[in-house]
Amino acid sequence: MTSTEDKSRGRAARRLTAAEIARMPERANVHQFNANAIRNTRSIGDLLGLSDVGVHLVRVEPGRETTEHHFHGQDEEFLYILSGRAEATIGEETFEVGPGDFMAFPKNSQAHSMRVPAGASEDLVYLMGGTRAPIDICTYPRLGRRMYRVDGVKEHAALDDFRKV
Repeated sequence: MTSTEDKSRGRAARRLTAAEIARMPERANVHQFNANAIRNTRSIGDLLGLSDVGVHLVRVEPGRETTEHHFHGQDEEFLYILSGRAEATIGEETFEVGPGDFMAFPKNSQAHSMRVPAGASEDLVYLMGGTRAPIDICTYPRLGRRMYRVDGVKEHAALDDFRKV
């Protein structure tokens, strides 16, 4: 990791070179509600000390999904496709995405997910980022499930178990 002094703020400003990122091991993240959603991830923001924003370099193999179809109540997310192609679904609309495409999901946006077709000739690689609110509510409409995250602790329940008051 390369560090340069930022004298105006009195602390070190850090950066990762492309070579340093390429040498980082990937971590396979399997989605807790979708065993076919496996993201091979390098958490580059964590390595540089970001705590309120996550920034990750992600690789997804052909035949895999990126996540379970979902939306966040408090967190915001973005994706920037670097290479490969996928089928993105936002709400009920599905379309192809590829290099240079950017997607952003504000709080309470439509549910979203991506999948790399099994016959794809290359992996999907993208930069993913988002906020990390202390409390977030993530809804999985296709599963009829809602997950709560409070200070890193996750709990979930069926949507049918909730009553409006």
